[in-house]
Amino acid sequence: MEHERTIDRRRAIQAMGVMGLAGLSGLTVAAPGSTGIPARAPSTGPSAAEARRSLRVAHLTDLHIQPERDAVAGVAACLRHVQSLDDPPDLILGGGDHIMDSFETDLSRARQQWELLRKVMKDENSLAFHPCIGNHDIWGWHKPKSATAGDEPGWGKALCMDQLEMDRPYSSFNRGGWHFVVLDSVRHDPDDPNGYVGGLDDEQFEWLSADLESHQAMNTLLLTHIPILSASTLDRKREPGGDMKIGGGLLFIDWPRVKGLLNRNPQVRCVAGGHMHRIDRVEFQGVTHLCNGAVSGNWWKGAHHEASEGYAVIDLYDEGSVERRYIEYGWKARA
Repeated sequence: MEHERTIDRRRAIQAMGVMGLAGLSGLTVAAPGSTGIPARAPSTGPSAAEARRSLRVAHLTDLHIQPERDAVAGVAACLRHVQSLDDPPDLILGGGDHIMDSFETDLSRARQQWELLRKVMKDENSLAFHPCIGNHDIWGWHKPKSATAGDEPGWGKALCMDQLEMDRPYSSFNRGGWHFVVLDSVRHDPDDPNGYVGGLDDEQFEWLSADLESHQAMNTLLLTHIPILSASTLDRKREPGGDMKIGGGLLFIDWPRVKGLLNRNPQVRCVAGGHMHRIDRVEFQGVTHLCNGAVSGNWWKGAHHEASEGYAVIDLYDEGSVERRYIEYGWKARA
C-alpha cells in the first residue's frame, strides 16, 4: 500500500554494527546443567522455509486521543487502515496512552477523552482489542495539577480500567498457539509522590513468574507500555559534565530481576512496547524488544524523530520467530 514501509530493513545497514554486537554478546547457549542463558533461537524472522505464521497482530500504541488537532479523525483513519490491509491482522494490541492525558487533569477532561476513544473504537474497529495501561491513562496521580486528593472514585488506574473494560491491570491470554501477557508497567515513583517509574511491583512480578512457569510450552509475547529495553533511550542529550541520564520513567527500574526472569523462560520471544514514540528493535539474550512508534507521532504535531504517525504489524511464527513492519497510515498533522 502507498504509505507502507519497512523501517527495520531500511535501517539495517546503519544499525548493523550495534545490533551485531548486541546479538553476539546477548545470546548464550547453555549446556544442560550450566549457569548460562537457556538456549533460544534468534527471533529475527522465520529460520526455515517451512516456518508457518501462527498469527498476525497489529500494535497500536500512544494514540493520545483528544478533542484538539483532529486526533479523533486520526485514530479513526488508523483503525480503518489496519483493517483494510490486504493481509489484515487477527487482533489489535493497545500499547497504552490511549488518551492524551489524565495524569494531570481533572475528572471532566479525563472522561471527555475516554468518551472519544470509546466512540471511535465502537464505530471503527471490528477486531479483538487487548490494551495495556499507559502513564497518561492514569487519572490524577499528579495531585496538585489534577486537583485530586487520591480518594476520589475512579482515581488512579480505576477509571482507565473501567473504560478499557479490564478486570485488573495485568492479565494473559492465548491466541493462535501463542501466549500473550499484558503487563502493567507504570508504578508510583517512590521518590516523587506525583510521579511514576517503569517496572513491576512485587505482586505483579510474582504473578508473572507463575504465569510464565505455567506456559513454558508456548511461545510468548509480552505487551508493555514502558519498554523493558529500548535503544531509543540512548538518543538523549548529555548532562553537564558529559554524563547521560536515563530517567526511571523510560525503562524498567527493576531490570535486573526482570532480565533474570526472561532468562529463566526461553519461551518469551518478544516484548512489544511503546511510550517513547520512537522505532527501534533490540535483540538481547534471545528476546526481540520492539519499540513501535506512535499512532499520534509527535502528539499529533507531525513526525517524532524517525517515527511518523503509524503502527506496527507483527507476524508471529510457530517456531518462535518474529517479524515487524512499521506502517504509516498517511496522516498529515493539522492545526
